[in-house]
Amino acid sequence: MAEQPKSPQAPISPVKNFFAGGFGGVCLVFVGHPLDTIKVRLQTQPKPLPGQAPLYAGTFDCFRKTLVKEGFRGLYKGMAAPIVGVTPMFAVCFFGFGLGKKLQQKTPDEILTVHTARPSMPRHLPRGHNSNAALGLLLRSGREQAEVGRQPCGLLPDMAADVPASGMYFMTYEWLKRILTPQGQSVSDLSVPRILFAGGMAGIFNWAVGIPPDVLKSRFQTAPPGKYPNGFRDVLRELVREEGVLSLYKGFTAVMIRAFPANAACFLGFEVAMKFLNWIAPGF
Repeated sequence: MAEQPKSPQAPISPVKNFFAGGFGGVCLVFVGHPLDTIKVRLQTQPKPLPGQAPLYAGTFDCFRKTLVKEGFRGLYKGMAAPIVGVTPMFAVCFFGFGLGKKLQQKTPDEILTVHTARPSMPRHLPRGHNSNAALGLLLRSGREQAEVGRQPCGLLPDMAADVPASGMYFMTYEWLKRILTPQGQSVSDLSVPRILFAGGMAGIFNWAVGIPPDVLKSRFQTAPPGKYPNGFRDVLRELVREEGVLSLYKGFTAVMIRAFPANAACFLGFEVAMKFLNWIAPGF
């Protein structure tokens, strides 16, 4: 019996991406906030005095001390601000991602529905760069400032920190989705475990690129006003001079432990929301 044709994929809709991306961001916060709290605490802990041990010896020590002193709720401390901030931030990021996909269409009705070839990763890179448009970066800065009372970096440093990582983020996800889709089947019919894997790996690759500038940004935003008049350059010089190059990877373990499950949840939430939106408004 001949194989039944797959149902066509809905048209690329940046507006649907906007709402589905917001929902994906909420899923990411619920799963990833505990380790995000630990990451920020590790990155911003005060430098120990000579002869004294650091406040936290590492990821698991920070986790243990937080549980002992503040209980399980301490890991979710301050989650309200990220929830409020993440929804529009991820909505804008995924809107830009959808817009990038739409702009890459050669004709309005060109929709990649069936896996016939495995496109290279660089093809998806411009879509990821579009995802972190200036508005998205401003929203992210506002969200981080609300989280821990940080001072804003400014647009250009945010772009330097976020655009390469976001390009890697969406590029990896799209590329893995194509790779994981069996020959002749629709990418939109990818199974939940494969979506989780693609989303989780996208988070890993995102943070592999993004953690050094994120460390610089965290240090700059929690510093007293005026300490770093030249911005990231001053932070970088101080960190490398006083703590070595490896200080740029502070919180690496927490970030990587968080990256896979949090971003797997984000992309699964995004795909579920997209399916729902395509069901209620298939032609939009």
